[in-house]
Order: sequence, then C-alpha cells, then structure tokens
Amino acid sequence: MKYLIILGDGMADRPIAKLGGKTPLMAVAKPSIDFIALNGRNGMLKTIPEDMPTGSAVANLGVMGYDSHKYFKGRGVLEAANIGIDIDEDDLVFRCNLLNIKGNRIINHSAGHISTEESKILIDDLNNSIKNIPAFRNVKFYPGISFKHILVIKHGGIGAVECIPPHDHPGELFTKLLVKPKNPMGSANSDLINALILHSQKILKNHPVNIKRIDSGKDPANSIWPWSPGLKPKMPSFLELYNLSGAVISGVDLINGIGVYAGMDVIRVEGATGLYNTNYEGKAESAIKALKDHDFLYLHVEATDEAGHEGNLDLKMKCIEYLDQRIVKYILEHKHEIGDELTIAILPDHPTPVEMRIHTRESIPFIIMKPGETPDNVEVYDENSALKGSYGEIEGADFIQLMIGK
Repeated sequence: MKYLIILGDGMADRPIAKLGGKTPLMAVAKPSIDFIALNGRNGMLKTIPEDMPTGSAVANLGVMGYDSHKYFKGRGVLEAANIGIDIDEDDLVFRCNLLNIKGNRIINHSAGHISTEESKILIDDLNNSIKNIPAFRNVKFYPGISFKHILVIKHGGIGAVECIPPHDHPGELFTKLLVKPKNPMGSANSDLINALILHSQKILKNHPVNIKRIDSGKDPANSIWPWSPGLKPKMPSFLELYNLSGAVISGVDLINGIGVYAGMDVIRVEGATGLYNTNYEGKAESAIKALKDHDFLYLHVEATDEAGHEGNLDLKMKCIEYLDQRIVKYILEHKHEIGDELTIAILPDHPTPVEMRIHTRESIPFIIMKPGETPDNVEVYDENSALKGSYGEIEGADFIQLMIGK
C-alpha cells in the first residue's frame, strides 16, 4: 500500500454572508475532491491542542503523526533545517518575517509578498549593518524565500521569550506586540530582539529596494519581525515510527524542515512558491513519480492559507479550484501508474478564515479514500458534510493511524 496526503493549508473557513452562509469549500466547484469524498470516508480532525499555538508547525506535526507537545520546539528551527543552517543545541532560532508597518501598525505580515531577490538584498544589508555593533555580535540573519527568513542568536537558548506571530495581528500597534521574557534569563534576549526590530526599521526605511517598491505602488518591507523561537528538536524518523519510507513536496520551508527532521526525502519542485502562482502541475507530476519509490508522500499546498491571511475570498476560492483541477484531478487520472493500492487523504491543517485573516483552532474536515473500504454516506467535501462522516471527530495522531492502519 502507498499513502498520499494532499494538504491544502488553511483551506477550511467559516460561513460567509457574501456566500449565502456557505464556506468557500461549500461554494466552490471542486469535482475531483468531491469524488474522493464520495468514494472515501469522512470525518473531523482537531489538529491543534487547546494549550498549543494555532500555527502551521503544530498542526502539520500532528497531521504527520507527531505529538506536538513533545516535538514542537519552535517554527524557526524547522525552517532553518530546510535552508541547511548548522544549528547548535543551545542556539535560539527564530522565524523572521520582513513585513510592512505603517503608522506603527502591522499592515501585512509579508511586505506585500516581497520577492526572494529583493528580500535577500535587505537581509544581506541588515547583516552588514549589525556586524560592528557589539550588542548584536551573536546575531545572524539567514535569507529564505520571499518574506520568510531566519534569525539565530548563538548560545541564546537559555533565555526563553514570548513572541507574537505577525499574521495573527494585522492592523495592530507593533509597539504593543514586542517581545517579552518568559523567564528571568529571557530579559536579555527580549531586549536584544526588540532592539533589532527598531534597528531594522532605521536601516530599511529609506533602503533603495523599498524606495523602488513604493514608487511601484507596492508595500515596503520596512521592519523585521522575529517570532516562534525554539531550539533544535530531537525527533524519531517517520520510518522508525511507522515503518514507511517518506517524502515531502512543498514550497514552504516549514513543511520541508519537518520533513528533514522526520528523515523524509525533500523533493524540490521548480516554481513551487507557496502562493497562488505555485507550480501545481509540477507538484502533481512530482507526486506521482515520488510515490513509485516511496511508501508515503506529504503533498503540501500553501496558497489557500496565504489567500486567507490576505482576506481575499475570491483568491481563496480560486486556489481551492486550482488544487482540485491542477493537482487532485491529475493524481486521480495518473494513480494507475503507481498501482491499485493507493490510499489518498485530503485535508487542511487548520482554518484560516478570510474574514478574520488569522489561524483558528476549530476542527477541520478530512477524507480518507482507501482501496477496499466501503464509503460512508458523505457525497461532497466541506466542513458541514464531514460532520456526518463515519470517522466522527478525532484528534492528532489518530488521523495517521486511521490512514495507514497501524
């Protein structure tokens, strides 16, 4: 048996008046996904425990069958693994956004989805700006993709701090969201990070990259925002846990980083952006190829989540259509190349309601279509229909156990 998870990040939502009280999943045409719902079994999955942050790292770890209480040590260190940064056990690692602030308020978490080329120039110049400042001697920025970067404080792991995810606070005053210490040793780190944020604003305000963006009508990347700090995790491999060889396909450093720590092969697809313009066809074709020599594949598509964070309903619905027509349809048409024994699951990791623009922790709908299993009575895939599914409501690693039957 082969196993495929197709995850539409943030795909679930809440009822929207503009759609007549429907969610995007209810309103959009998605015949290929509905085919799987009709021929599979459905249910609801709680991916984020009540005492954990509503982040994609926690949710995706749970979907993959890892206990987030035990293995979630921060998002930044997972993304650093994908970039290939060498991390010591006492290094404190942050995800570091480039974002847009106006009137001291967070306008968006992505600096208008700044390009990777532009952001690399900004990150390199930020590194140059701090190299002769003694207070920042243990700090280094590492460029990632688009607005998503890494900040490392060497040997800073003893000082725990509380950081706010910027995508959860659009329109709020950044001055009220600055880093706070979580223990007495954390004061030095929180002071350091807050000083870096203010320093970055001085350096980036009139940077040529941002002047050009403003002249082009784009949001400038005029501040950094470090968040989700953590230390290097120690995780068993997916093969050790489930006796299955695994691979991951994603345009997002976080998901690939989880794959690295889970001992999976990370398959790079040219043109995988993590946005609506990602290479859907390339991901679908790579998925079929990967399943020929792997037991398990985690195929992740970020686009619906970013559309939710933007509050863009039309784009979110379009991204669901793209997932259906450009990935799921292709896989259904080509799964015979793998063999008859392919289990397919479809789900999001968490909701990202377009009217809220943040992650929420409600349970999400899922489908598992397994060869030889009698379907339940659910005919379409959405938040309401899945409530009637034969799997009922489950939590965390129960999902992977249902899928692989181990």
